[in-house]
Amino acid sequence: MVTVGFHASHEQISPGQLLKDVQHAGRAGFDAAMCSDHIEPWSERQGHAGFAWSWLGAALATTSLRFGVVTAPGQRYHPAIIAHASATLASMFPGRFWLAPGSGENMNEHITGDAWPAKDIRQRRLEECVDVIRRLHRGGEVTHRGLVTVEQARIWDVPNTPPPLIAPAVSVETARRAATWADGLVTINQPAPKLRDMLAAYRDNGGKGKTVLQVHLSWAGTEKDAVAIAMDQWRTNTFAPPIPWDLPTAGHFDTVGAHVPEEQVRSAVNVSANLQQHVEWLAGYADLGFDELYLHFVGQEQAAFIDAFAAEVLPQLRTPSGNPGGRTPAEPELAAAAANPASDASA
Repeated sequence: MVTVGFHASHEQISPGQLLKDVQHAGRAGFDAAMCSDHIEPWSERQGHAGFAWSWLGAALATTSLRFGVVTAPGQRYHPAIIAHASATLASMFPGRFWLAPGSGENMNEHITGDAWPAKDIRQRRLEECVDVIRRLHRGGEVTHRGLVTVEQARIWDVPNTPPPLIAPAVSVETARRAATWADGLVTINQPAPKLRDMLAAYRDNGGKGKTVLQVHLSWAGTEKDAVAIAMDQWRTNTFAPPIPWDLPTAGHFDTVGAHVPEEQVRSAVNVSANLQQHVEWLAGYADLGFDELYLHFVGQEQAAFIDAFAAEVLPQLRTPSGNPGGRTPAEPELAAAAANPASDASA
């Protein structure tokens, strides 16, 4: 049975309200949660960017949910800091925390004033960081000199079981490469053939662990309102790389997103006022082989979405017959992001 989680979007909702929202999701019956880790939103209309690591401590302490976070060691964060923060959460909340270290986006990393490296360098830097984090999670003293520098670092409180390091990817090549180091794979809604190829590339090259899909969606009482929410909040998140990797500020994203048409937004967000349509889309993703689905309602008011999906969508996705909602098995027609990371998961 597929796990259905709640995505907590720090870029769109203040940390206090987002904590109430994830508590609401837990009470309503969502199985788990994941969150983004940004210092800059994708748009000034989104208008938020709370510190994910502070928030995660409060969220884990006040719910019974498992949590994951997509983050980016190597520039804004030294890998020893990520190792320290994640080890502490995993020690306090055993079995309830995972992290997805990605190569990041300039919008979050430019604050250091360091040059923004090319993608191949960022990928190598990430893999160095992963190695450093794993060694620190095992309790060893680490010195490393490469694209990142670590001098005699040690984490004194390490968890009995280190938190899984899940690889964020939006391309087949990144999924294939991640199979060499990751404890699982996380991506976003894209065309079914590409998602199938990504899963195959990861598994066929030895990739282990769970596969996770973050699904961007917009729902409201009317189709007009569902479209309006997606257009207002997520039209700046519909571009293919390198735009989402390289632009530095929310203002830049608002400029390039000023005239995005509805069709482009629908390519990145599953937009419908029909709850049964969302069941069909989500069941299609589960049929591809994803173990966990995290629902990201792209609006800023989460309560109605949480209640409606908990009552009408989640029960159908948990139907043990394997045919949620009484679907006729067929190639799923899935709304798709063309190639947009929309998180710290760079391709």
